[in-house]
Parts: sequence; C-alpha cells; structure tokens
Amino acid sequence: MNDCIKNLNRIEFLVTLACTGRCKHCQEGDHISRGEHIDAEIAVRAIRTICEVYSIDSLMTFGGEPLLYPDTVYEIHKTATELGIRKRQVITNGCFSKKRVKIEEAALSLADSGVNDLLLSVDAFHQETIPLEPVIYFAECAVRSGLPIRLSPAWLVSPEDNNPYNIRTREILREFEPLGIPTGAGNVIFPSGNALKYLQEYFDEKTEYTSPYDEDPENIRSLSFLPNGDVLNGNVYKTDILEIIRTYAPNVIRKDT
Repeated sequence: MNDCIKNLNRIEFLVTLACTGRCKHCQEGDHISRGEHIDAEIAVRAIRTICEVYSIDSLMTFGGEPLLYPDTVYEIHKTATELGIRKRQVITNGCFSKKRVKIEEAALSLADSGVNDLLLSVDAFHQETIPLEPVIYFAECAVRSGLPIRLSPAWLVSPEDNNPYNIRTREILREFEPLGIPTGAGNVIFPSGNALKYLQEYFDEKTEYTSPYDEDPENIRSLSFLPNGDVLNGNVYKTDILEIIRTYAPNVIRKDT
C-alpha cells in the first residue's frame, strides 16, 4: 500500500480528551469532564478495513479517560477480539463513575469484550484530584472479572528518584498490595503540556528530551486515531482509511474534502 507504512502492526484510539482528572503531569494539557469522542461505528469500520490488508498485533484505547464513553471502548475491543488481534489494551485512571454498579458493569464488560491488558494509572499525580477509593474498587472488580490488570504509575525524573512525587506514588502503590496486582514499568514523565507548566524545575534545561511516543514518519508502525477522526494527515470521517494510508507522505499536510 505505502512503503512508509509497510510495517504497520498496531492501532491506537485516543477515545476522548475528556477526563475526570486534572493532573499536573498530563502531556495533553488541561481537560474538561466531557467532550468529543471517536465514533464507535467509524472506529470499528476502520479496524476491519485495516485488518483486511495488515497483520495487526495490538490495539489500545486510551484518553483522557476512555471509560467516560464505555460503549465505544467495548465495541472497539469486541471487534479487535473477533479479528484475532493478539494484544488488546486499555489505559484508564479507574475513576469514571461514582456508582458501584456502574463500576462493576464496566469491569465485566471490559472482560467480555476481550480486553487482555488493563493498565490502571495510579500515582501521586492522578491521586491529587482523583479519589483512591473508587479506583481501588474498580481494581477489585477487575480482578474478580478475570481481567489481566497492571498498575501503571507515572514517574518523575526516573522510577528510582526520591523526589516527593515518587515517594507519594510508592505509598499509593502499596494500597493495592492486598489485591496482588503487579506494577508495570509505567512511564517517565516527558516535558510537555501540563508537565512543562507545573513541573519545570524537575527537567534539565540542557537536556534534549525525546518523546517515547514519537513515530518515525518514514516507518509508521502504529496508526493513532484522534477523537475527531484525524489520523496520519487525513481524517477517517471524511476519507476511507486505506485511501489515507495510500496517499500518506511524510511532512505533507493534506486537507480532506
């Protein structure tokens, strides 16, 4: 289809930028509690079309807080499961409803839709604005539902650094020990968005930081869909995804009509 995308093996959906947190480390900047989200039907159609041409190994939904729009997340992962995509991931802060029955239903539905890698974002930054109790209850429900779950903290400077944020993160992680949930590698905070605004003192001005999420524009391995349908240099609401892939060129801005 396109030499720049011949190694494509992953699909990502930034389901929404809306979020229940107001984290000072967030690389996307400030959020609102509700907002635009990817259309489930369009997302499902794109997954099916891509899988007709490419061998996709993994798919992820994240945000913002993706479970503010749970039905969209379920439909995306049901499709990924049906098509045999091996790794099906969700990143969530675990705080999307105050109602216990809704939390229980979400855990069951995620399991039923085929999610097999649930990454729960818990750390000093999330817990400044997100209460821990509903997050722990969601984790309990996930464990009972058989969802493979990992804690995914954000570390400042490095996981080993003993700054006040990392010390608090370690305290929070200990709250989950009775559930036997493993802690994944998480991520080290990159200086952009709110992180650059509120945590500047922790970044070295002389260091040139490279985002771990940047793609090589001449060797795209992951397609990332934004809530408004933007992907590569096109928009899946306006143009078929295979046409966007076929006509993609690095450093070329294309306007869909």
